[in-house]
Amino acid sequence: MSFSQGDPFGRGGAGSPGGSGGSTPDWAALAEESERKRASKRRWLMIGGGALATVAVAGVVAVAVVSENGDPEDKPSQSLPTPEDLPSSPPQPEPTFEKELPPAPPQDYLKNPEKDKAPIDTGTLFPDTTITVNGREYTREAVDSTKKCTASAQGGLGSVLEKNDCREMFRATFVRDGLAFTLGIAVFDSEKDASAVKSGYEPNVESLSGGDVPTYCRTVVCRTTVNSLGRYALFTISGHTDGKPAGDDDEPAKQVAVDGSNYGYSRLIDRGERQAAADASAD
Repeated sequence: MSFSQGDPFGRGGAGSPGGSGGSTPDWAALAEESERKRASKRRWLMIGGGALATVAVAGVVAVAVVSENGDPEDKPSQSLPTPEDLPSSPPQPEPTFEKELPPAPPQDYLKNPEKDKAPIDTGTLFPDTTITVNGREYTREAVDSTKKCTASAQGGLGSVLEKNDCREMFRATFVRDGLAFTLGIAVFDSEKDASAVKSGYEPNVESLSGGDVPTYCRTVVCRTTVNSLGRYALFTISGHTDGKPAGDDDEPAKQVAVDGSNYGYSRLIDRGERQAAADASAD
């Protein structure tokens, strides 16, 4: 091996223009080789930069994953529970059944003589000496009953009762502030008979006097009502105890007649409910 001296470009050394021996360098080949090396260096730099970019992206992904699955103090729930940890279906309530059936509607008893067997008299139908209807207080003054229904009717009502086989009539008279009403409750064998009396009604039930109520509504105009419920028909007649007529514009007399009808209706409903409740408790 031999060594020579010269500058970095080979001047003054072996093979240089000023040296001894050697041939002249191929400058074009040297330039092409130098360019090839520079291109290769640039290519590796680009590859290295791409690798760095890939690492950077991977780093971002890694950070994102860590952020979604961070410390338990930052995220209360990190993962889904295993099947063993999942709660089972919530317990379903067991179906329940009423041990006691509700009593039958009171009308079922009021329309059927075979079921409507409770005692019936003035004491069960009109048990109170003082009643209150829609905030208005009345005092009972007289009661009456008869199996000859026509004896407690006047006008055309008697023939209607007889035609439909009325079995018994119960009456009670109540008074308030100089106005009185007589309530009549007639008993029949069937709901059909009672309904026929209502639809074929002609006035009227005869007023019943007694106590502080003199004879009234016999020779003057008075107010009347009619209704039916089950195998019962209800009648009222109301007017002034001093004999004053109760014309079409006599609103107080009309109200008293309606109060009497409402009271009678409520007494029948009570009768049916009591029988239904008694049968239900006996089962």
